[in-house]
Amino acid sequence: MKINSKLLYSFAVGALSLVLAQGAYAQRQSGLVNVNLTDVDVAIAEDINVNVSQIPVTVQVPIGIAANVCNVAANVLAADIQNVGGAECDAETTSQALNQVVQRQMGTQR
Repeated sequence: MKINSKLLYSFAVGALSLVLAQGAYAQRQSGLVNVNLTDVDVAIAEDINVNVSQIPVTVQVPIGIAANVCNVAANVLAADIQNVGGAECDAETTSQALNQVVQRQMGTQR
């Protein structure tokens, strides 16, 4: 009976470890990329008709938008999210989608 108890205990610990690991992975895997807007803040401000001082330094955007404005392959950003727990890049250009994210973030900061 002692062997069965040890086997059951080992199984329970292993199962709990898997559940906890999946939970941590799910928390890391948000699918958003931190995009630095420093190089495009003036262009965004002009596009959305606000003072450049109102543009945030960074915003979180979906991988597709980040890949587009940062000129980085989406699979590279996705790998960073999966392997490191997050991804970031510097925007090289703007887009309507990025401008909309910036506007939404500005609206929540007021």
